[in-house]
Amino acid sequence: MLDEIDKVGADWRGDPSSALLEVLDPAQNHTFRDHYLGVDLDLSEVLFIATGNVVETIPEPLLDRMEVIRIDGYTEDEKVDIARDHLGPRQFERNGLRPEEVALPDETIRQIVANYTREAGVRNLEREIGKVLRKVATRIAAGEAAAPVTVNPDALLAYLGRPKFYFEAAERTSVPGLFVEAAAIEHPEGNGYAEPGLTLTGQLGDVMKESAQIALSYVGSHAAELGIDPAKFRGRFHVHVPAGAVPKDGPSAGITLTTALVSLLTGRSVRATVGMTGEVTLQGRVLPIGGLKQKVLAAHRAGLKEVILPKRNERDLEDVPKQVRDQMMFHAADTISQVLALALEPNAEASGQGATARPREDGAKGA
Repeated sequence: MLDEIDKVGADWRGDPSSALLEVLDPAQNHTFRDHYLGVDLDLSEVLFIATGNVVETIPEPLLDRMEVIRIDGYTEDEKVDIARDHLGPRQFERNGLRPEEVALPDETIRQIVANYTREAGVRNLEREIGKVLRKVATRIAAGEAAAPVTVNPDALLAYLGRPKFYFEAAERTSVPGLFVEAAAIEHPEGNGYAEPGLTLTGQLGDVMKESAQIALSYVGSHAAELGIDPAKFRGRFHVHVPAGAVPKDGPSAGITLTTALVSLLTGRSVRATVGMTGEVTLQGRVLPIGGLKQKVLAAHRAGLKEVILPKRNERDLEDVPKQVRDQMMFHAADTISQVLALALEPNAEASGQGATARPREDGAKGA
C-alpha cells in the first residue's frame, strides 16, 4: 500500500518517483535491486495499491504505470447513514458517552452535513459530531444537563456556532458574471476602453486558460446574434475562478466561462439554481467531458437543482445515484446557444449591474 502517492516530492535527498517507475513496472520489477540495502528483490508477484486525492500532481510517467480507479464522493443520504451507523458510535466511545445518554437524530446529522461540512468524504463530519458530543459530555459532567440529552437541529448553533456554508448561488449570480466572475475593465483615462485582452486569475492550468480564450473568441465572433454591442470588445476583460488558492485545470469549464462572458456583456443574470459542465469549441459546439458523476454530486452538495451537460454525456447519468437524479433536473445541449437559452434569465434588465437572478419556474426541459 502506497498511501498519498500524489504527495511524493523530490529534493536534494532524491526522487522517490524515479524508483517507483521501476517498482511499478511488471516488465522489469522482477529484478528490482534496492541500492540502499544492496539486495535484489522479485516484485513481480506483488500487487501495489496506491492512493491519492488528485492525479494532477502525480508525475505522468508514474501515472502511466497505474490503473486508475476513481472512488466517488458520498451523497447526503449516504453520509447520514455512515454517521448514524459508524461515526456516531465511534465518537460516543471516544467521548465517554453511552448511546442511551445522547440522542443524535438523523435530521440533526443532515443539518451538520449541509451547513457545517461540504466535502466528498466524511472526515470533517466525524470531527463535527465529535465536537457536539464533547460539549454534551461536558454539560452532563458539570451537572448542566441531565441524560438523556437530545441534540435537535436548533441546538447546533450553540454547539457548533454559525453555519459555515449556505446556498450562495442566488447571491453570487445576482450580478452578471456568474460563479466564474467576469468584469470589464475601462481605460484609466476615462475614454471607455482599456487595452484589449484577457486577464485570468484563480490558479488556472494551461488547458483552462485556453478554454477562456476560446470562450472570448466565440463571444466576439458571435456578438451580433448574441445581442452584444461589438464596441464592448475594444476593452479588456478579467475572468476569475474562485477559490483562488485551489489549482484548477481541464476543459470542463468551457461553457461556464462562455456563459459568464455573455452574462457580463448582455446584462442578463444567470439562473441561480443552474450548474453546468462541458467543453466548448470555436464553432460553439459542446463536447463531452469526464467525471460527470463527480461533478453532479458536487453540484448537488452545493444546493443546485439543475445541471446543463453535453448531449454525449447523457448516458453517464446512469452512474449518478438515483436519489440524486430524482432531486435534480438535467438538460443536455449540443451547442452553446442551447446552453445560454437554459442558463440565462430571459427577462433580465440590460443595465449590466442591476439584474437579479430569479429561479425560473417554467419547467424547462432538456435542449
